Amino acid sequence: MKFDSKLIHGGINEDEETGAVSMPIYRASTYHKPFLSSKLKWEYSRSGNPTRAALESLMADLEDGNSAFAFSSGSAAIHAVFSLLSAGDEVIIGKDVYGSTFRLANQVMKRFGLNFTVVDTRNLDEVSAAINSNVKAIYLETPTNPLLEISDLAAIAEIAQKHDVLMIVDNTFASPYNQKPLDLGADIVVHSGTKYLGGHSDLVAGIAVAKNEKIAEQLAFLQNSIGAVLSPDDSWLLMRGIKTLGARMRVHEDNAQAVVKYLLDSKYVKKVMYPGLETNPSFSIAKKQMKGFGAMISFELADQYRAEEFVNRLHMISLAESLGGIESLIEVTAVMTHGSIPREIRLKNGISDGLIRLSVGIEDKEDILADLDQAFKTLD
Repeated sequence: MKFDSKLIHGGINEDEETGAVSMPIYRASTYHKPFLSSKLKWEYSRSGNPTRAALESLMADLEDGNSAFAFSSGSAAIHAVFSLLSAGDEVIIGKDVYGSTFRLANQVMKRFGLNFTVVDTRNLDEVSAAINSNVKAIYLETPTNPLLEISDLAAIAEIAQKHDVLMIVDNTFASPYNQKPLDLGADIVVHSGTKYLGGHSDLVAGIAVAKNEKIAEQLAFLQNSIGAVLSPDDSWLLMRGIKTLGARMRVHEDNAQAVVKYLLDSKYVKKVMYPGLETNPSFSIAKKQMKGFGAMISFELADQYRAEEFVNRLHMISLAESLGGIESLIEVTAVMTHGSIPREIRLKNGISDGLIRLSVGIEDKEDILADLDQAFKTLD
C-alpha cells in the first residue's frame, strides 16, 4: 500500500472479534482465565492491551520496523530506550536536542551511571572521533529542535554499524510521512506522539519503534517492567489522529512554505531557519533523506525588536508549548521548551534568548500571514 492508504489500513485496522472498522477502546485492566493452565493473548493491560496493540502494529508498519511500543509520553519512550543501556555505558548525543531530552539525560540518567558526550552530529568526523570502547549508542534528532539542523542519517548509520553501536533517532519533527530513519540504517526511532502523529493537541503519547526482533524483545521487557504505557483511550485517539497525517502534512507544509517566504522578505526578521531553504548548508542532505521539509520554522527578529513584544501581540497564533497540532503555535524557545538547558549551553549551541519557534498549522494561510503581519507592525 501507498503511505496514505497505510495510515488508514495499516497494522491492526479493525476489530478481530466484531469487524468494527474503528478499533474499540478496551478499557479492561485484566482478563479472565477459564482455567489456570489457559494460555491467553491478553492477561494484564500493562503487559498488553488490544487497543494499544493496534496502535503499536500501525506504527511498526508506518516506520518499517519490527515492532513498536506506545508510552505515556515522548519522554517516557526515550527513558525506556536509554534503559537499554547499563551503568558505565556512554551515549553520543546531538548538541541540539529537545529540552526535556537534555534534562532526562543530564539530571536523571547520569545519576544511574550513563555518560553523555555532546557532538554536532552534522559533523561526521566529530561523531567518529567521539566513539570509544564505552560508547554503546548514538542519539540524535533531525531536523533538530529548535534549530532545525539536518544530519546525514545514512552516513551516521554507517559509522554506528562499523562500531557496533545503537543508532537512535527522534523523528518527531519529520514524522514518518517525511522521513524513515530505520530505512536509512537506524536501529530505533522515537516519537512524541503528542505532536504530528496525534495532530490535534488533545493527547500526550510516546512511541519507540525497533528495527529488529532482538531490540524489540528488550523494549517489550522494559515497557512492561517500567510500566509507563499509553492508556487505551489515548491509544485510540492517537490512531484516529494518524489516519489524517498525510492530509494534514500537505496543508502544514504548503502553509509553511508561504510563511518562510514571508519571513525572508520581512524587515523585522534577520534570520530564518528551515530545512527547505536552498541556502541551508544541509539542504542537499535534507532533500536526499526527506520527502518534504516539514512545517517547523525558527527565526530571530532584527536586533532592535524584542521577541516577547512580538509574540504577545499575536491574535490567532497561540503562544504555547508543543507543536504539530492543527492550530499554529509559537514560542520563545529559551523561556519555554528549552528553559531547562542552562543559558550558557543554549547560547553555545546557537539558541539565542530571542529565538522564536513557529509550528505552522492548517488554518487558511492568508490568516496566518495576516496575524504575523499585524504583530510585526505593532513593533514600529
